[in-house]
Amino acid sequence: MLNDADNGYAYAKACGIIGKSFLGKRISSLSGLRALNDFERLVFSDNQNDIYEKDLLASLETKITERAVRRISGVVSSYSRPPKLLLYMLKSFEYGNLKECLSAASLGKKDTPAVCDIGRFGSIRYNAYPDIRAMLKNTEYKSLTADWDSNIDMALLEVKLDYHFYKNLIESLSELSGDDREAAQRLLCDEISLRNCLWALRLRSYYEKNETQTESYLMDFLIPGENQKKRLVSAAKVSLNFHLDVRQHWDGWKWEKFLNNEPPQTRSDSQQNFQHWAADPRHFQNAASRYLYLLALRGFHSAPMSVSAVYCFIKLIQFEEDLLSSVAQGLALGMDSAGVLKMLGEF
Repeated sequence: MLNDADNGYAYAKACGIIGKSFLGKRISSLSGLRALNDFERLVFSDNQNDIYEKDLLASLETKITERAVRRISGVVSSYSRPPKLLLYMLKSFEYGNLKECLSAASLGKKDTPAVCDIGRFGSIRYNAYPDIRAMLKNTEYKSLTADWDSNIDMALLEVKLDYHFYKNLIESLSELSGDDREAAQRLLCDEISLRNCLWALRLRSYYEKNETQTESYLMDFLIPGENQKKRLVSAAKVSLNFHLDVRQHWDGWKWEKFLNNEPPQTRSDSQQNFQHWAADPRHFQNAASRYLYLLALRGFHSAPMSVSAVYCFIKLIQFEEDLLSSVAQGLALGMDSAGVLKMLGEF
């Protein structure tokens, strides 16, 4: 049984963190930056590094992730018995670490990749790298990598890990009451549906996968409380029948609003200069990300002092982590932060 006092304390801590984050009104302070040192002074004013600019990006990315983990872990630890939904959200960082290690091992890299340990909530033994089986001994990941070798299809292995992660999240919803589950379940279902659609777009656009090949990368689940299967893969499967360069085929599609617009044409355009439309996975990803951010923000405020609210808080902190990392990466490439924010389509 979940403790209402725990929920209240966790929500209060979450509110304090969100108020100091680079979300909402504070996002505007990220605009106008032109160098990584400026970014560091703004984001980590009390903890700056005295290192060369060329080494600063990796340091900043690590600090951004470590701060996100500390914030989330601090709120999750507010519970005397943390709900499984929140524990698995914290474990999302461990899944990310595992993917990095598997990818590095598949390339024959001997040095352990940069990972962000989640402390007592984690189970992977990173000091055993590059011995993947030793790293994952007696963990929930062991069976997922039983057929591991350096020639494995990493994309399919990532799908396998994602499926396991989302399956645990969905199953953990069952311990929540109907009212408490509503915001988290909607956010989770939409995220999975959009994730499927993005995979379908990427595989077809970048790798020219056919319908059968693409379907093996998609996920579907049984949602608690439903009498029949919630088809979280439906929108992605429908999209496999649409031509990537014919905009009219996508009319009426569930997530049509996240597609890039057709380029404007004028009467003076010659056939040679005519701009053809093509579905853009990057545009879709950015638009979907903004939608999920706003959904999480609404859920955080509409269901205060609930597990769902804390779930939405974790999604917001992860959104901030992605945003800050993207700005830092853009600055490292010589872009200004306003250009990065515009490219992301967030503002």
